[in-house]
Amino acid sequence: MSILFNEKTRTFHLCNDSVSYIMTVLPRGQMAQLYFGRKIHHSEDFSHLLEFSFRPMTSYLYENDGDYTLEHISQEYGVFGSTDYRDPAAEIIHKNGSRISDFRYDSFLIQKGKPCLPGLPATYTEDDSEAQTLTLILKDPVNGLMLKLFYTIFSEGGIIARSAAFMNEGPEDLHLSRAMSLCMDLPDRNYEFVHFSGAWGRERHMKTRVLEQGIQSVGSVRGHSSHNHNPFVILKRPDATEFQGEAIGFSLVYSGNFLAQAEVSTHDETRILLGIHPHWFDWKLEPGETFQTPEAVMVYTDKGLNHMSQTFHKLYQTRLARGYWKDKARPILINNWEATYFDFTEERLMEIASKAKSCGVELFVLDDGWFGGRRHEKAGLGDWVANPGLLPEGITGLAQKIEDIGLKFGLWFEPEMVNKDSDLYRKHPDWILKVPDRSSSHGRFQYVLDFSRTEVVDCIYEMMEKILSEAKVSYIKWDMNRSITECYSAALPADRQGEVFHRYILGVYDLYERLTSKFPKVLFESCASGGARFDPGLLYYAPQGWTSDDTDAAERLKIQYGTSYCYPVSSMGSHVSVTPNHQVFRYTPLHTRANVAYFGTFGYELDLNKLTEDEQEEVKEQIKFMKQYRRLFQFGTFYRLKSPFEGDGTTAWMVVSDDKKETIVGVYKILNGANMPFSRLFLKGLNPDFRYSNSVDGRTHYGDELMNAGLITTSINAGQEIPVCDFDSGLFILKAENELSI
Repeated sequence: MSILFNEKTRTFHLCNDSVSYIMTVLPRGQMAQLYFGRKIHHSEDFSHLLEFSFRPMTSYLYENDGDYTLEHISQEYGVFGSTDYRDPAAEIIHKNGSRISDFRYDSFLIQKGKPCLPGLPATYTEDDSEAQTLTLILKDPVNGLMLKLFYTIFSEGGIIARSAAFMNEGPEDLHLSRAMSLCMDLPDRNYEFVHFSGAWGRERHMKTRVLEQGIQSVGSVRGHSSHNHNPFVILKRPDATEFQGEAIGFSLVYSGNFLAQAEVSTHDETRILLGIHPHWFDWKLEPGETFQTPEAVMVYTDKGLNHMSQTFHKLYQTRLARGYWKDKARPILINNWEATYFDFTEERLMEIASKAKSCGVELFVLDDGWFGGRRHEKAGLGDWVANPGLLPEGITGLAQKIEDIGLKFGLWFEPEMVNKDSDLYRKHPDWILKVPDRSSSHGRFQYVLDFSRTEVVDCIYEMMEKILSEAKVSYIKWDMNRSITECYSAALPADRQGEVFHRYILGVYDLYERLTSKFPKVLFESCASGGARFDPGLLYYAPQGWTSDDTDAAERLKIQYGTSYCYPVSSMGSHVSVTPNHQVFRYTPLHTRANVAYFGTFGYELDLNKLTEDEQEEVKEQIKFMKQYRRLFQFGTFYRLKSPFEGDGTTAWMVVSDDKKETIVGVYKILNGANMPFSRLFLKGLNPDFRYSNSVDGRTHYGDELMNAGLITTSINAGQEIPVCDFDSGLFILKAENELSI
């Protein structure tokens, strides 16, 4: 790993064993991108990679420099209006109404390790030897604006983290109307644009489009990263597959409005922009003030999409998630929501918890409905005090009773929302986001608290801190069940209303930071009506997230498969729920529900008392099995083998231990078939010289056989001899024998 600078050519080369990133200072001071891709040898001069040529109908910066145009140059941080007609990385509105900027190279700094981003989540290092950071300092000579571009290259993997900071060193106010975290100009368009889109209950379905001239983008202006799109996209070469070929993953460590955009010029150059969505964004920058963008992470690979995903998984597990739980196996929990909804008493909760304990569950989670007047969805939000009619001894008493039977206790909050039927709203009706003299939209009869205001965050913190200080709470499920509308803060002047969306997310991060710092051993799980805020920003505070409100096993195959392209298995909240499923009313076998949920944090979303005795015994075996293998499931190397988005309706994936001595393969069949063909699954990541015993048939096979000849997975109903059902599944546990057999 190194960052090399050639003073004569003013060229920077960031490189490690996997990747090279090369840029240079142009003759007039702008920064140009020369190369990003597979590691190449260092050279004293890469200037030949920069091409200038005259083109008709092109604008040129200087009369005496006839081919100096920014329109056809790959730039590090392009701005619009001075010969570059592409969408810009930044746009600044000056006091005179001008929007023209010209950032020119001033100086640089190279340092070991990685500086933090104040108030924002970001990847980090625990030792300075893990990374190096280049800071490029650019200045606009007219408006006094300083721009710092940060580049961190990690010692392993094709990882480069980027962000930008704007410092107003001039005498006048400026307004940032666009401030992207990343601008990447690539010399061709021979890519496919892969994104992960959907809606409530079907989050992160994989979508692939061929890049063409024009603009393609995904994003969110809902106040959160959303169910609809995810702040993660991939550019892959058309011939790239899961196991070979070039791909670049772009991930934004942010939980608010975002834009991920690919613009292909009519000369087939591609510009990638990633950052805060410019729609409704306007940040007033007074003299002496600084604005820091969120971090964007790029991962390059020439070894296929699985390798790209594994790089993200390792980085986000170990250098984004923090604290006590980041690398610990997660407790097996039961949540009462789908078992009771709002209809519960303390006695009923204890019945559910007691049965769960007898089956081997480790954590009981009390969901919505325990506080204030919350007996339905129209009241109570904002009043974080236990309802004495339900819990006579409060959360403290219930938590102690749960602890006394041998379980840990978890609790649900939705701290960012309020019902109008609540004491908090009656006392502070101006604390919601609301435009004066206009009606306020609601979602689920709730309104969004103005987390851009410190006093609002302080109030919610005090209520939550009191409960967590007094009661034995080991886990928090942090929910958020509606998008932002009427985004206006009564506490900000008119010329700062464009800041509210971003300030809101900073307030969310602030509350998370305070609580996780005060209660470092509490496991936080983020939730946003399921997966509406499943993003890297929240992984920094909560090492796991509720992947989707849709708990149906068949639907979860697509959701968890798509999620895995960026996010590790240890981050995916996944539970076994009742049938018929409460979202799609489908019947699936109990073993399939577990076989899907194992590849995640694992838990139950039902009342075990309502299962038959045989089903309860099956649950006990499931829990015993998960306890034996949960570290492998959650922290092993994950491989996608067969996609639910294509093919014959079969999904397959696997996890492999670090020492390659154990692997678990999951195979899932959606619909039954008649007289099905023979089938084999080609495994990955095994040691070719180990002999592995197969839990299904007891046979042993060399690793190279399993990877090249394949694991036989022919459906047991291929000849109609044994009755099986739709939505069937199976696990293959493969263990290496003690000695190598070569």
